[in-house]
Amino acid sequence: MSGIKVVRIGIAGAGGRMGRMLIETVLKEEGVLLAGAFDVPGSPAIGKSVGEWVGMSCDLKISDDLNGLSECDCLIDFTRPQGTREHLALCRKLGVAMVIGTTGIEAEGKAAIAEAAKEIPVVFSPNMAVGVNLVFKLLDTAAHILSQGYDIEIVEAHHRLKVDAPSGTALRMGEVLAGALGRDLKECAIYGREGVTGVRDPSTIGFATVRGGDIIGDHTVMFCGIGERVEISHKAASRMPYALGSMRAARFLAGRKNGLFDMQDVLGLR
Repeated sequence: MSGIKVVRIGIAGAGGRMGRMLIETVLKEEGVLLAGAFDVPGSPAIGKSVGEWVGMSCDLKISDDLNGLSECDCLIDFTRPQGTREHLALCRKLGVAMVIGTTGIEAEGKAAIAEAAKEIPVVFSPNMAVGVNLVFKLLDTAAHILSQGYDIEIVEAHHRLKVDAPSGTALRMGEVLAGALGRDLKECAIYGREGVTGVRDPSTIGFATVRGGDIIGDHTVMFCGIGERVEISHKAASRMPYALGSMRAARFLAGRKNGLFDMQDVLGLR
């Protein structure tokens, strides 16, 4: 690794399931170093060593003092929208890059991210998994080819504890499809059906949401034609793909002064 800059990583929400996976990944990956692990006051993880929390060798303490961000080059954040906004403001103040995988962020929050990215580099993506971002590219191609005579439906499934719906990934899929078809997702999305709904409008994009058990994340887009159906799917067996993609995003930001990017930029899929 001689000559390669090691990126000092901070993890927000270190006590959560995704936070633990991110910590484990940072400790195993080359080119990155765990420099901070943070969680909200009152979290059972506060004050514990990272090693004690995840069962690996690391003496770094999990803290609720975000001033420790000054020791980090990049903060990886998969928390909640309000927490992400607070972390964003501090990262902007300290000049720390951010990788944001938080979902459910509304228009105001997205505008705040874009504004902060004028001063710090940010990768903001609804899904950090490499495979999912390949699917986004495939959907763009498929939508151009199957633009006539095919109804489009997006089905997503996640664990019972997920608080937002549809998932950020499903919404991004919808945005990709609508963009390829020259439509506005706000005008053509159908998020639920009940009762006598009438004949399907062919210009719409439908969403269906499943919540249950410990499903990590399944997404399927169906292009339903007459006599055939094309399906493009991604199924996550663990949170590891999101963590590995986040490491790629953090390394991508190293040395950049500012700018707003997503995983399509990180993977060179533009």
